[in-house]
Amino acid sequence: MRIGELSARTGVSRRLLRYYEEQGLLVSTRSPSGQRHYGEEHVERVRLVREFLAAGLSSGTIAEMVPCMAEPSVAGARRALKIMNRERARLAAARDALAAAGSALDRLIETNEKYLAERGSRP
Repeated sequence: MRIGELSARTGVSRRLLRYYEEQGLLVSTRSPSGQRHYGEEHVERVRLVREFLAAGLSSGTIAEMVPCMAEPSVAGARRALKIMNRERARLAAARDALAAAGSALDRLIETNEKYLAERGSRP
């Protein structure tokens, strides 16, 4: 498929897809005329890249994991697992911090709602 179809299927702009290629997150083949061509597997790759970026992984970190997504090797898998475990731990810590902040916010909301209710006032 060409870049326009990949863009349509993933909801990612052509410009951003070209940026992903520049960063090493996607690799296309080229036609004799220089047009980019992508396989069906690139739809899933773009989805994964979007999820990883949304979770806070840098494009550099994702690029380190790309080889294990496309063509796994023993050395690549070991290196990628190290990176993935590090990122999973970072995401778990961020998730725990968000949960703690949410609980603290819930307590403050409850305290303020109670305070206003005791004074016959509405929020």
